[in-house]
Amino acid sequence: MTFEDLPTTPRAEELIDKAFSRASRTGRAKDGWDAQESMLITAANILSDNLANVSTSWPDFEFEVEPFYYELADAVVDGSDPSGSEVHRDSESPGGVDELRQALSEINWASRQIEEIRSEYQTKMRKSGVETARKHRKQAFARMADIVEEVEDDLLTVGEARDALKTLPDIRPDEPAIVVAGYPNVGKSSFVNHVTRASNEIASYPFTTKAVQIGHFERDRIRYQIIDTPGILDRPEEDRNGIERQAVSALTHLADAVVFVLDASGDCGYPLDAQLELLAEVEERFDAPVLTVCNKSDRSTDVEADAYMSVTEDENVDAVLDMAVEAVGFEPDLPSRSEH
Repeated sequence: MTFEDLPTTPRAEELIDKAFSRASRTGRAKDGWDAQESMLITAANILSDNLANVSTSWPDFEFEVEPFYYELADAVVDGSDPSGSEVHRDSESPGGVDELRQALSEINWASRQIEEIRSEYQTKMRKSGVETARKHRKQAFARMADIVEEVEDDLLTVGEARDALKTLPDIRPDEPAIVVAGYPNVGKSSFVNHVTRASNEIASYPFTTKAVQIGHFERDRIRYQIIDTPGILDRPEEDRNGIERQAVSALTHLADAVVFVLDASGDCGYPLDAQLELLAEVEERFDAPVLTVCNKSDRSTDVEADAYMSVTEDENVDAVLDMAVEAVGFEPDLPSRSEH
């Protein structure tokens, strides 16, 4: 699942203003005691329903969110700055998804509290005259406003999380995925563009300054995702900030195979030794099979690799893709004949 359908999270002040102004209009349509009760019910319903909607619109992270998206969400919500500096948190703040879940729990609590206040004051108002009913309604409004203001920071936390998570790319954990890694300028993007042709899309992770390229291609009626991750898998672990390291961790859940692209010619600007060190790091990090592919083979093949290709010369590119598909070894769940 993705988070793009999450509703906008209201701010505490705008929610209070909305509830009380709507209640005021409702009150003007009636007289005396009825007006006071209608105002109480209208305000309470708007506050309670809106807060409950914030809480229930989110998926259950423990049971409904794929590990890939869970880790991305944890990284994004944690609030680390893409420049590499860490956010200074209160020592009691858990950060990440835990902080988001705690905020949602507080908002759900506020929704129930407001329902209880409405019930309490409806009972009181039934036993009172018009003037006393007006005092009760004002007391109820003050207590409701206090409750909403108490979760003001929680609403901000959820709102910021929602805005960040909506930007996550639409990568589908149920479709086989090939992740492309390697230093910049080795030909990763050219390879992805070549094999996906017109069907590639560009998406941006919020924790890297560059675009993530997601392409699709089909083999035997199976749609594959192929993902180029500049800014994440194009440099050593020690050069990544915390949020980028967590992004790599998320990708380990997603990758069914990794194509690691090398440039033995040195034209990319990075020595082969450094490229091989990054390769060793990727092989250690990912459980998925890692294919080593030497690109620019028309210039140099001076490295041991599983395959050699030249994207610019259109040499052996499709064969490399076939090797990647074979490495994935995806078998769709098809109904057996006995099930028909």
